[in-house]
Amino acid sequence: MRDEKKGTCPVCGKPTARPGRGRPPVYCSRSCQARAYRRRRQPLPAPDSPPAPRPTDARARQRRRIAEAVWRIAAEQGLDAASMRRIAAEARVSLRVVQYHFDSKHALMVDALRLLHEENERLAQGRIPYDTTEPCALLRAVLDEFLPLDEQRAFALRVFTAYYARSLTDPVLAEVFLAAEQPLERLVADIIGVGEAAGSTAPGIDRVHEADLLVSGAVGLGLDVLHGRRSLTDVRTVLEYHLGRIFPDATRTPRPNPAPNPRPALIPTTNPAPNPRPAPIPTTNPAPNPRRAPIPTTNPAPNPRRAPIPTTNPAPDPRRAPIPTTNPAPDPQPSPRPNTGPSTS
Repeated sequence: MRDEKKGTCPVCGKPTARPGRGRPPVYCSRSCQARAYRRRRQPLPAPDSPPAPRPTDARARQRRRIAEAVWRIAAEQGLDAASMRRIAAEARVSLRVVQYHFDSKHALMVDALRLLHEENERLAQGRIPYDTTEPCALLRAVLDEFLPLDEQRAFALRVFTAYYARSLTDPVLAEVFLAAEQPLERLVADIIGVGEAAGSTAPGIDRVHEADLLVSGAVGLGLDVLHGRRSLTDVRTVLEYHLGRIFPDATRTPRPNPAPNPRPALIPTTNPAPNPRPAPIPTTNPAPNPRRAPIPTTNPAPNPRRAPIPTTNPAPDPRRAPIPTTNPAPDPQPSPRPNTGPSTS
């Protein structure tokens, strides 16, 4: 039986309104009545079962969806083209939904910027190896986050550039975008301070000024890569130069001495040591080899096993009859000519 004398909603705890006549209501609204009905329909969990996961926040997902639309418009067309209707069309929601989640356009811009900072920080924490024993490598990884090394970082750099351009003409947005805390410069200065405490930095450097120079230089060089004025190789060379001024020992890579090769090199470079195994290759006037007959150059000695080749007027061979050339001598005994005609006898 329901408790009609309690006077409060059993779902939300709000007091229920008492009517002038009839039964007093048990629930304060229809939504509380529907939630109580769904609770009765669901089976009770087991005593040792873990708690059920909470459903995802639909409101937070909807706000992020609208903020991502702001990012795309800012990266492609700039924040001047980001009107409320354009943002609603890009997010594929109605204008009333955008106005429900954000009170004004300024609140939408600020919240979209905050979500982009949180997204970049989450991705950077997964990419940067946090190892304070090597401050130079850690600082190099931090500076890489300012460069458009992939599509995500290039997209974020375009969005931040659009916010920076809008902050030049919007003082209210400039107060949020250009914060006075400067957390990036402070982070870089702290990393340089760790190396300075370990004794790996150059003497006489100012870590605050070096941090300002590195952050502003990395952002400017990243914009040059987006415009195509510089390549990533050139930008990395410039950053390595500045890191070498701060950490001279960490960036200097000594060349290792190669281990000696026990086998002799096939192609000597300069003044190679003589190899006792292979015979030297003679250049001029080689010594005669007793196992190999010398190659005659002119007037070779006749070979007794081979008859010489006659050149002119060879001697007649008695075993072979001479071949007549012209006007052969008549034969005194001519051979009788056979008769091929018909016989008369």
